[in-house]
Amino acid sequence: MGETYCADDLVRHFETLSRGDVALVGGKNSSLGEMIQSLAVKGVPVPDGFATTTQMYWLYVNENHIRDTATRLITEWQQGRSALSETGQQIRSLFMRGVWPEQAQAAIEAGYRHLSAKIGIEGLSVAVRSSATAEDLPDTSFAGQQDTFLNVSGVGSLLGACRRCYASLFTDRAISYRQIRGFNHMSVALSIGVQHMVRSDLGGSGVMFSIDTETGFDKIVLINASWGLGENVVQGTVNPDEYQVFKPFLPDHTLVPILAKRRGTKEIKMIYGDAHRPTRTVPTSKTERSSLVLDDRSILQLARWALVIEEHYRCPMDMEWARDGTTGELFIVQARPETVHSRPHATATLKTYKVSSKGRVLSTGLSIGEAAVTGRVCLLSSAKEIDNFVDGSILVTEATDPDWVPVMKRAAAIITDHGGRTSHAAIVSRELGLPAIVGTGNATFELHTGQDVTVSCAEGDVGYVYAGYCDITAQETNLADLPKVRTQVMLNLANPAAAYRWWRLPVDGIGLARMEFVVSNHIQVHPMALIHPERVKDEKARAQIAQLTSGYASKPDYFVEKLAQGLAALCATVYPKPAIIRMSDFKTNEYAGLIGGVDFEPSEENPMLGFRGASRYYSPRYQDGFALECRAIRQVREVMGFTNAVVMIPFCRTVDEARRVLAVLAENGLRRGECGLQVYVMCEIPSNVILAAEFAEHFDGFSIGSNDLTQLTLGVDRDSVELAGLFDEKNAAVKWMIAKVIAVARDKGRKVGICGQAPSDHPEFAQFLVGHRIHSISVSPDSFVAVKKHVAVAENSNLVAQ
Repeated sequence: MGETYCADDLVRHFETLSRGDVALVGGKNSSLGEMIQSLAVKGVPVPDGFATTTQMYWLYVNENHIRDTATRLITEWQQGRSALSETGQQIRSLFMRGVWPEQAQAAIEAGYRHLSAKIGIEGLSVAVRSSATAEDLPDTSFAGQQDTFLNVSGVGSLLGACRRCYASLFTDRAISYRQIRGFNHMSVALSIGVQHMVRSDLGGSGVMFSIDTETGFDKIVLINASWGLGENVVQGTVNPDEYQVFKPFLPDHTLVPILAKRRGTKEIKMIYGDAHRPTRTVPTSKTERSSLVLDDRSILQLARWALVIEEHYRCPMDMEWARDGTTGELFIVQARPETVHSRPHATATLKTYKVSSKGRVLSTGLSIGEAAVTGRVCLLSSAKEIDNFVDGSILVTEATDPDWVPVMKRAAAIITDHGGRTSHAAIVSRELGLPAIVGTGNATFELHTGQDVTVSCAEGDVGYVYAGYCDITAQETNLADLPKVRTQVMLNLANPAAAYRWWRLPVDGIGLARMEFVVSNHIQVHPMALIHPERVKDEKARAQIAQLTSGYASKPDYFVEKLAQGLAALCATVYPKPAIIRMSDFKTNEYAGLIGGVDFEPSEENPMLGFRGASRYYSPRYQDGFALECRAIRQVREVMGFTNAVVMIPFCRTVDEARRVLAVLAENGLRRGECGLQVYVMCEIPSNVILAAEFAEHFDGFSIGSNDLTQLTLGVDRDSVELAGLFDEKNAAVKWMIAKVIAVARDKGRKVGICGQAPSDHPEFAQFLVGHRIHSISVSPDSFVAVKKHVAVAENSNLVAQ
């Protein structure tokens, strides 16, 4: 006779569990119990269920005499006397041939009947998930190593799914992963979670992180979403929607701090099947592909739950969520510690990569990590081909699942056709410290085995595959060693996708955020073409505009939302420090290059000195477009909450023009001084220096644009090759101009900074600026460390003005 157990020894309902029960029910189930116990009262809904205990697992193992045979088989494999596939198959067959001990079967049946009665549904549909005792530890992720079974109903089907769950503890991928991590195979036990299934097959589901997965920026919630059951998102077989939310503003329910909404292709979804095939994958409709899965309210609700869960666990979290398509209700179905940025590491060290001598772009996707590598492509169609992989190659495939882990460890980088930032390929690549590009859509078509390429994840959230071997340089900086300085050192930033890379730099804010980069790269359409699409003559341009703006109530709304989100991402990086946003400063030839732009821009002989900057804002040609820019700034400040956004006016030629622009800003709801709004002016024209005292009456600060100021002081076209030798920011006349405006600004109590390249290139120029007591120096991120050191030297020298 076997040992007798009470019911609680074998099955525990979730509400009786807490995170201290990992040894009893594994990491996943103990976390579910913890949330139901502690977070339900805080409004975080988790579907109910029960867990089998590790005692039940050992009861099943011992009653079926599995332990000794499995130990022998594992030892033979470790000694090289058998293949992994053969070993795994033999051990799994031991579990599949096993018979349920009477007490275990009775406990599972009772738990299922109790759950069905509690929910009020006979034959309740449940998810059957594994929860290993070594799973979801802070420095180890066993996610996906064992199998999950969805839409299981009826006692017979449940018992069969539980048996298959036990067997999946010895899949090839699980055995390999434990071996790599140094776990004793026969000391890891498996608990099974049986959880009420949310009807997300009729709604949507996905994964959520309480941290930026690539940079570790801890003020972001990242949400992925797709239609149907969540397995496709986790497995990376679908390119999901992606949303980013700024955490510090979530407690204020009057704000909508959504920094990004990117629509995924979502070409397939997993739905309920029948008794023979519990789930099946089907194509999505055109409407589903063109629509976002979540509206703003749902995005914010999930993000607020992520904040509550993270605060409870006191570490960054990786969560799964689901929305019931029948009721519209949202649920958290899993939560575990995030396993990359949760690890103890030296946050004071910043490692950056720079890629130069770039070849042709072969493919792009979402970048995972921030590194760049060169290597030779090895394209594999399935995990069955992993014996063909050459160590150190760049793995290219459609998507990965846990079967791929052994070969992923041997790769220099990974590229997939499908998947988002929360896909299997992305999660494992981060854990292995490998750069990866996921969701390319075409890598397996464009790349071939033996091809030399460069994989760059060092240029923001878009990853690039370049032809050939590019030049890659890496720089590592110990931020703790940077000197303290009185002069503010800020960043010039334009690309919101790359902004989070620099969050650890001890910057004093953003001295120049270039609006035109967001317009040209993220919006792509001329604003006037969105206001007056009927005036766009080119049919191809009209089709592009229609495609880009689909899903928006109006075409101008597309411009405002995209611009606001891009600018807000920049503001978020440095909040609450100032982010100085320069209003659009395209030249007419650059504006004409936007989609639909040729129908709204005049042709000029010298666009550099033409219809640009402030002159556009009150002109009938563009004032409606400028109104959209103002709407975006208002959304950033008033709707999203980034009151650190400072407006800056470029190329303002006269004091009268300054008055006119300020009036137009006020007409569009941006009145200087209201709600703390500051308005700066670029100092890049000699008139800005000569009449600095008058300009100071209308603006809160000056930002010296040394490139334009140099060309207009010396009469040298900065783009002219013939005159390149005359273009010199260190020229005495230019330095006189700069010294003059610094003195006037200080006398008038106005801030004054510089956002040109000279302080980065010339240490003596930084010394000159510090000597004249400039308030701030704004530089590109890759120059920040050098300029900070230049400034420290200057402040400690005898040249600093007292």
